[in-house]
Amino acid sequence: MANQNQNQQQKKNKEDFSLKVTTPNINAGRVISGDRLPTAFDLVEKMQFLFARVVKAKSLGASQPCNPHVKVNLGSFTGTTRCLGITSTPEWNQVFAFSKDRIQVPVLEIVVQNKDNGDPDGLLGRVAFTISDVPTRVPPDSPLAPQWYKLEDQKGVKLEAELMLSVWMGTQADEAFPEAWHSDAAETSGENIAHTRSKVYISPRLWYLRVNVVQAQDLLLKVKSGNNSDIFIQGVMGNLALRSRFRKSNTNPMWNEDLMFVVAEPFDDCLFVTIEQGSYTKHERVGSCVIPLKNVQQRTDATPPASVWYNLQMPKENEGEEKVKFSSKLNLRISLDGGYHVLDEATHYTSDVRPSSKNLCKPSIGVLELGILNAVGLSPMKKDNRTDAFCVAKYGLKWVRTRTVVDSLSPKWNEQYTWEVNDPCTVITIVVFDNGNLNVVKNAGGKKPEEAMDKRIGKVRIRLSTLESDRIYTHSYPLINLHTQGAKKMGEIQLAVRFSCPSLLNVLQTYAQPLLPRMHYISPLSRFQLDNLRNQAAVITTLRFRRAEPPLSKEVVEFMLDMGANGWSMRRGKAQFYRIAGLLSVLVSAAKQFHEIHSWKSSITTVVSYFMFLFIIFCPKIVLPSAFSSLLLVGIWRYRTRPRYPSHMDMSLSQADTATVEELEEEFDPYPSKCSGENLRKRYDRLRAVAGRVLDVMSDLATQGERVQSLLSWRDPRATVLFVIFCFVAVIVTYFVPFRILMFICLTYVLRPPRFRSFEIPAVPQNFLRRMPAKSDGML
Repeated sequence: MANQNQNQQQKKNKEDFSLKVTTPNINAGRVISGDRLPTAFDLVEKMQFLFARVVKAKSLGASQPCNPHVKVNLGSFTGTTRCLGITSTPEWNQVFAFSKDRIQVPVLEIVVQNKDNGDPDGLLGRVAFTISDVPTRVPPDSPLAPQWYKLEDQKGVKLEAELMLSVWMGTQADEAFPEAWHSDAAETSGENIAHTRSKVYISPRLWYLRVNVVQAQDLLLKVKSGNNSDIFIQGVMGNLALRSRFRKSNTNPMWNEDLMFVVAEPFDDCLFVTIEQGSYTKHERVGSCVIPLKNVQQRTDATPPASVWYNLQMPKENEGEEKVKFSSKLNLRISLDGGYHVLDEATHYTSDVRPSSKNLCKPSIGVLELGILNAVGLSPMKKDNRTDAFCVAKYGLKWVRTRTVVDSLSPKWNEQYTWEVNDPCTVITIVVFDNGNLNVVKNAGGKKPEEAMDKRIGKVRIRLSTLESDRIYTHSYPLINLHTQGAKKMGEIQLAVRFSCPSLLNVLQTYAQPLLPRMHYISPLSRFQLDNLRNQAAVITTLRFRRAEPPLSKEVVEFMLDMGANGWSMRRGKAQFYRIAGLLSVLVSAAKQFHEIHSWKSSITTVVSYFMFLFIIFCPKIVLPSAFSSLLLVGIWRYRTRPRYPSHMDMSLSQADTATVEELEEEFDPYPSKCSGENLRKRYDRLRAVAGRVLDVMSDLATQGERVQSLLSWRDPRATVLFVIFCFVAVIVTYFVPFRILMFICLTYVLRPPRFRSFEIPAVPQNFLRRMPAKSDGML
């Protein structure tokens, strides 16, 4: 009985975290091919809103000066314009939106009041509209033209003052919808209202800045007592400083070392290079030079940049002295490498693989449409048992943020966004956050308190190659949040996704191309460089979005980019181990089967296997046709049971359901560790750093094996079709071509002279395999 209850509980937990098919009320059609993006809101449910645009007024306060503002009243909802000071002709140009579902009164009242008037009402006039008489506007109709309306007093007498406004009934497809004040955010006021609006952010186009330090000449070193200390090069870009290796002090040192930075367009900053003498903690400047980035050579291939000698400026000895130019020089090769793709995400979850240079970018192959419908069952995130939820989606350079639905555990967004797709083997990331910037009062210094943070609720990843073309996927995805107490389901989010490609041939051609640009293979970067550059890219993106209005917080950017996910985690280590064990289970099963045959556990099986081996030995030419025929039949057989739904976060795969509190506390332990004991903390951090590298290797190994498995899994239907066709052709070729001839051709091809090989670009089978999906898409 206890086992039965346990099985029922496990089944219930599995259903709670499973993907559910939904049938939203959407008017979805097909995207017609072409070179323009679709604009119809056909992947979301239509929501009706009453819009009121308050433009300006005239002839206000004819008898006395006034500081007017407008209140738009609809039942218990009231929207207020900003105050512009003492004027009789104010211009507000603000839009207010009221959800039709919440309209409970038949009249919309617009009141103009004087803020500086001693009268508590301060009424300057009013206009009323019957909601049943409000016209309906459907895009792409032109916006409704505002009109002048005579204001009335409390007794209904027409006044001289007039108010220009327009009132209409529309949907979320209206152009005024993103910038409008919404009745859902009625409790939010002041400048915090900007944090409730939907926005589109474009991340900066990033480049790699390569500084190759060659050598220095005629350095004027500092005189030290005893042996001279070491010297090194320090490059400073913004708030980041990188240092070269240490060299013994001499007047003509050589390094031949690369310092790699990430910089963003436009290149308005300067690179500050100094030569330092001393130790790592205490050093003095020997010379320096400033290099504007706009003067740096931009390259798109592996051609070495020109070597340039830069004059060094000597440091000031006294405050009153000026910098003196000396004959000391520094030889540098500096280039902006546009042939790379600046990785700001993990390679397994990347949403863009285009190079930095626009000249190397290829045309798009399709369109991705995402409809963010609603969420249900969200957990309260604030002390007063409320949640102010909004979504952030990232694909390529385009980040989108939905409006914040205030104080709702079942928010409805119904917003649709589109992206151009350049590669189908990419991933779109959608995350739900709780808005922590509403009703927050800034400190005296103009800064917000630390508790004003956007808390994460859950994440969803969708790989485009697992989607069929022109098919609409409507599912409810579980939102799983992992914290020190364990994994918790925070609710579900309903999405509608469609990937459309006008030319299937263009999509299939990408499977034979390298996943990353050529420069990643011609001049590859080390794993340490990629990790360092990825952190730099995240910092630059965070700083750029912090200057937007409304800003995208640091915690949002870091969680979207999975920063800090490469550290050691016992939970992830077990998950990667079981992934590898799952791959090796095939070999284990084959070994067990052979052991059963060897031990004559079943006489019939052993005799049949014996004659099969004899048949293969005496007829070797059917080995390859039989193998490819088996793969062909397996691929065709598995077509019936192919995955029909996108992948989602898997609790059992991530080992989140079995992780202990101690393991999760270790996973969320920051750097440096909070453990007591200085020596213990240093050793522990060092061990975790090394274990994080091992974890990445385990993840790569598991991913490669799962990509081989996905060739016939129909997870990527286009790739499986290509592989099945290849197997069909291989069956015919291997049947008619003798085995000896095939072996001769393969051996000759493998051992061909180096001049006939291409060491720059990977082979087509390698490119094809790298594009296969893996279970890493479902990892938390």
